[in-house]
Amino acid sequence: MKTLYFDCFSGISGDMVIGALIDAGADPNHLVQQLKKLKIDDEYELKWTKVVKNGITSTKFDVVLLNEGNHHSHSHHEHSHGNDHTHDHDHGHSHDHAHEHGHSHDHDHGHSHGHNHSHDHSHDHHHHHRSYKDIVEMIEQSELEDDVKETAQRIFRKIGEAEGLIHGMPLDKVHFHEVGAVDSIVDIIGAAILIHQLGVDVVKSSPVPVGKGKIRIDHGIYPVPAPATLEILRGVQLEQSDVRFELTTPTGAAIVAVLAEEFCSIPSMKVEKIGYGAGTKTFKDHPNVLRVLIGE
Repeated sequence: MKTLYFDCFSGISGDMVIGALIDAGADPNHLVQQLKKLKIDDEYELKWTKVVKNGITSTKFDVVLLNEGNHHSHSHHEHSHGNDHTHDHDHGHSHDHAHEHGHSHDHDHGHSHGHNHSHDHSHDHHHHHRSYKDIVEMIEQSELEDDVKETAQRIFRKIGEAEGLIHGMPLDKVHFHEVGAVDSIVDIIGAAILIHQLGVDVVKSSPVPVGKGKIRIDHGIYPVPAPATLEILRGVQLEQSDVRFELTTPTGAAIVAVLAEEFCSIPSMKVEKIGYGAGTKTFKDHPNVLRVLIGE
């Protein structure tokens, strides 16, 4: 039984999942080719680069939105440039739901550039938002493998049901904001593609830290975890965390809630592959990475 274990000691987000899977040996070029089957590849570019987070070399995965000729780096993603040195310029722009660019380590090439303004979620490129129904149709009409489709559908359904419950509306009326954006679609379907490409039989995870404090989302200022994230994690073992930050995003929560059949400490396994996926934030006292272990 090939087992994959998510070690979420610093939370989990969609881009961290993809980064960690690529770092553990999944093929990013396979990902690029498979995602073309969704026929939305004119809306984004994918980038993956090695960065160092608090001393740990990890893979940073980015979905760069191609919006009206501008490169918008969206949600919790930032541009990664393959330079050798740190120039972590923070130009003082407020970044989406409190994801700031902290000062990174030796060679974390995280430029916060002029055209990386975050539009603070309130006028978040609306034509990129898709409803739950749109996403289901897009997956069904694609030529993705059936098991990839099924996994991706389950993850989206988890999010759709949580959003519907919170906003008091039926599933087919749910419009995703953060999660209907192209980067979240890529992260979720990408995770399904890579998990199947790696031939994983069983997924397990550590308990999930969600962070604490408050964040700004479409509807105002909310406690961490945001209501949708908490609803998605219903039934999942959470872990107390003193980090005042949103460690787990709705996308990351849905991926782990759907895929993991057990939340436990590292299971008995012979570890064959290890991957680290970098998050956007840099913390003073621990690396903001997701660790993935794969083995028998």
